[in-house]
Amino acid sequence: MDVLWDSDGHLSVRDVHERLVEDRDLAYTTVMTVLDRLAKKKVVTRVRDGRAWQYSPAGSREEMTAVSMRSTLESLDTRDRKSAMMHFLGGASESELAQIRAALAEVTDTEAG
Repeated sequence: MDVLWDSDGHLSVRDVHERLVEDRDLAYTTVMTVLDRLAKKKVVTRVRDGRAWQYSPAGSREEMTAVSMRSTLESLDTRDRKSAMMHFLGGASESELAQIRAALAEVTDTEAG
């Protein structure tokens, strides 16, 4: 996903593979399979370009992280949800807590306005 997020447009399997093999040894078919599965899960979008597919992220890094966090919280019942949030916040640094407070203030201001 980082390769797709860091690109400025659609990438083919070959493009993604070439960028990934700079850091690790991966088979072309592995990259193709993963991109196909991500497309089926609607994590990436793809369009035909001749015989090849061109892939791009379905959302920004931030949007997709938020969806993942929301999905995880919604999978818990109300009591477990609060407990999970308390564990998360208990492990947060002062800087992270300040960022959370600022984000909450922004959301509250938006809802009030």
